[in-house]
Amino acid sequence: MSCFRLSRSAAVLSLPVMLALAACVPATVEPPSPEVAARMAPVEPAETAYLSRADGPHKLPAVPLEKLPVEYRRQEIDYASDMPPGSIVIHPGQKFLYFITGPGKAIRYGISVGRQGFDWAGDAVVSQTRNWPTWTPPPEMIDRDPKLSKWANGQPGGPTNPLGARAIYLLSNGRDYGYRIHGTPDWWSIGKRASSGCIRMIHQDVIDLETRVQRGAQVLVLNADGTRPAKLRVPPPAPVKKKPAPEPEAATPAVAESGTSTGTMVPASLPEGPATTATPPAAAVPPSTGATTGISAPQNTAPGPQAPAAGSSSPASPASPAAAPDVAARAPTVQPAAPSQPESAQSDATPVVIPQSEAAGTP
Repeated sequence: MSCFRLSRSAAVLSLPVMLALAACVPATVEPPSPEVAARMAPVEPAETAYLSRADGPHKLPAVPLEKLPVEYRRQEIDYASDMPPGSIVIHPGQKFLYFITGPGKAIRYGISVGRQGFDWAGDAVVSQTRNWPTWTPPPEMIDRDPKLSKWANGQPGGPTNPLGARAIYLLSNGRDYGYRIHGTPDWWSIGKRASSGCIRMIHQDVIDLETRVQRGAQVLVLNADGTRPAKLRVPPPAPVKKKPAPEPEAATPAVAESGTSTGTMVPASLPEGPATTATPPAAAVPPSTGATTGISAPQNTAPGPQAPAAGSSSPASPASPAAAPDVAARAPTVQPAAPSQPESAQSDATPVVIPQSEAAGTP
């Protein structure tokens, strides 16, 4: 009987001992996944977050904190949302991007959004991220700003690259509309509508966001008034510019020609007249002047008296009346020799050429 009582007492006394021993054994706690650890990393104070620092082969310039409004500085806030942790909510009207860290909590960043006509709203997912990406302007952007044509094959990544230190690529309904969340060297554009639809962030901020967000994360872009869009809304595509029609070939200069076989051209500003109006009267052109004008007088092979030599002053010569009509009658048949005249002799016969613009009727 005493043994029974002793055993029962021993059993009662061993219970507290067993509980004490159990309390000494530490509970097994699994460490958070790298994704969760990155998402929950502490927010760096603004006083050090925007200092100049090295990032790979490039150096980030410092952002003057006194010029950056407090509301656009990176900070952790209370934020109610039905989006899961790790997702992104963008409020274009407020110029804020919210990275959801947990229930009722988010990290808020200042952003720049699309200017008038380039804003969009709807759901998207993160497809990939890149460090110091190459930027290639689309053809429609080059049309708006032709000086960008020098980067038609891509601008290498760097501090002055429009995509900045990081680019977070977005897909909507499985399609890439060209929208990105990216860094910008123009930190002063934060809080403004300055982009072509992309979401701009300060270099230091987009680097911080890129370390937290994961591929496949949900992205919600609200309407400007903060309401949730019913479906994806993107700007209509820019109208395709028609290529300019090829310029017409040079028109033949308008030259008025005489109706005779002599080929003599009459200035277009003058009415046409008989072919002989451009030729001096035969009586005024002695045969010996052919060497000067370029018009050779035909030799008179017919028997009869010859024309007097040049310089002859004998008005009574019987050959003079016969020679003049002969030269006048034959002068047109030798007119085609005019192209071989020297420049000094061609000046009077040069036609007036109407400029192409005038011929086409353009002012």
